[in-house]
Amino acid sequence: MKIIKNYLYNTAYQLFAIIVPLITTPYITRTLGSTGVGVYAYTNSVIQYFVLFGSIGISMCGNRLIAFDRDNNEKLSEDFWSLVVIRTVTIVIAYVAFIVYLVFVGEYRNEYLYQSIQIVAVIFDISWLFMGLEDFKRTVLRSFIVKLFSTIAIFVFVRDPSSIGVYILILSVSTLLGNILLWSYIKSFVISPRGLTLTFNKHILGSLKLFVPQISMQVYLVLNKTMLGSIDGVKSAGFYENSDKIIEISLTVITAIVTVMMPRMANTFAKKKFDQLHNYLYQTLDFVSFASILLAAGLAAVAPTFSIWFMGESFSETGRLIPVLALIGPMIAWSTLGSQFLVMTRREHQFTISVTVGAIINILANILLIKNQGTMGAVIATVLAETCITLIDLFFCIEGNTKLFGFVGKMEIYPCWSNDFWNHTVYQLQTSWNVCIIIISRCDLRNSVFCDLCCYKFKFYKFNY
Repeated sequence: MKIIKNYLYNTAYQLFAIIVPLITTPYITRTLGSTGVGVYAYTNSVIQYFVLFGSIGISMCGNRLIAFDRDNNEKLSEDFWSLVVIRTVTIVIAYVAFIVYLVFVGEYRNEYLYQSIQIVAVIFDISWLFMGLEDFKRTVLRSFIVKLFSTIAIFVFVRDPSSIGVYILILSVSTLLGNILLWSYIKSFVISPRGLTLTFNKHILGSLKLFVPQISMQVYLVLNKTMLGSIDGVKSAGFYENSDKIIEISLTVITAIVTVMMPRMANTFAKKKFDQLHNYLYQTLDFVSFASILLAAGLAAVAPTFSIWFMGESFSETGRLIPVLALIGPMIAWSTLGSQFLVMTRREHQFTISVTVGAIINILANILLIKNQGTMGAVIATVLAETCITLIDLFFCIEGNTKLFGFVGKMEIYPCWSNDFWNHTVYQLQTSWNVCIIIISRCDLRNSVFCDLCCYKFKFYKFNY
């Protein structure tokens, strides 16, 4: 029942998070233009590197630790305060590094300074505490307030292309205030640090294990915009930003279930209830497989017309990018589930391998493709990287699970091509493809490469379940 309640809370917020961009994006694209949106995307991508190095993997590590120790209040409090102190120190170091960087920056100095508020905001980000406790009500309430505040402020204060600084300031300050708001709830869960034994070395090492894959993840999530802005201009970064935003909006409801299941799976693993863990993984896989493929087909079908109607003529280029980028929908859904499952079951090294390989592929593909293909090159690089990460995650999830395919007190290696798992997955893909063909057949996509690909798969790849 708690899983359902948390999913409803998270989905309610995710739906709200979908509605807000649907309202603000058309206004922002027409008010700031492709250059303004590009400046925001480019400067934000740079700031995210400082946020990343200041965070050193604490959010993911903290989420897991809280999920493991939530039945022991003293141990939970020790973990919490230790991680807060570590993050405070690392964020201060990251901000000093940003100031040094700012000295050598030739343009967009004000925009960088406004964006840097996000670095400070990370100090106060304790959403990982409530996620580990499976208390999504408080984080959702906070997010509602922040989104509402920022939406109203955008329509009131962002008036023309010169308001790019104001737009960045609104988003950064709202993030900071939202993080500070969560601190008013911690008295119900965490005791005072006085008298507690705080441990730093163990938590630093634990965070660093997750920091390496986070670096790799950030590379293929953010580096595209940084490289586009540097090589092809900030307009290209803006096109990629908005295309990616449409994909993210469509996937929010899908990834909500993974966010909810992550702490539950960690707690189930800690209690050695492996049969239940097996069921959770299959149920979640059912949902994300069907929904993500359906959404990818729908986006590809409507993108050329929708992009102009939604973002304006200056963003017509996104109509060409979204159908290709939509291919990452199923990949993100599966890799998110796979990655979080590996982290929750203490297999960070396998998670690290998958995202590191994906990041390397992304960098190499960007270098080869952006110069000649521009934004489309970055889109293709993203698809290649996400596909690679997904395949590796799925391989690790299947080959070497504890109790997922049988457990007798030690780690056992089972064949990767498990009939049970693959037949189940193939059945989901077949069902999803059938629905996709129905959707696409209703759309004017007779000359679409995506449609040809779908029909080819449907016709020649028939699976038996």
